Amino acid sequence: MKFLVYAVGHKMPEWIAAGFQEYAKRMPREASIELLEIKPERRDSGKKMEQLLAAEGARIRALLPSNCRLVAMDERGSQWTTAGLAHAIGSWMKDGGDTAFLIGGADGLDPTLRNAADEVLALSALTLPHGLVRILLAEQLYRAISLIKGHPYHRA
Repeated sequence: MKFLVYAVGHKMPEWIAAGFQEYAKRMPREASIELLEIKPERRDSGKKMEQLLAAEGARIRALLPSNCRLVAMDERGSQWTTAGLAHAIGSWMKDGGDTAFLIGGADGLDPTLRNAADEVLALSALTLPHGLVRILLAEQLYRAISLIKGHPYHRA
């Protein structure tokens, strides 16, 4: 299984890339994680917000593999425990296929992508910086896989 993280935004600080990579390199081969950065639309273009989000959504859709599970990251989504995430991932692994996690930019995610997602998940009810969401998501994916494999990383 491959976890694909599609994140709107680029030119993140080095510490964000380093944090994401730290957890990505820990992942076992059978559950790898890959980051795909999506260039955001220019906010000074005179376009309406709906047009900006639709353009970013179109970029994401163009890169999505067919038949992958979609998980939209949104602060208004369901808040799972780590054990709940591990349970879901275990089911997804049995079903096969890849899972794409979608992280919107500063103004969120295209509503059509959010509505098309198989799951809408929140890491927190707090509004988090989008770069930090990358790191937190990668850590939680690693933690969930560690829990599935019985690795002592997850101690709660």
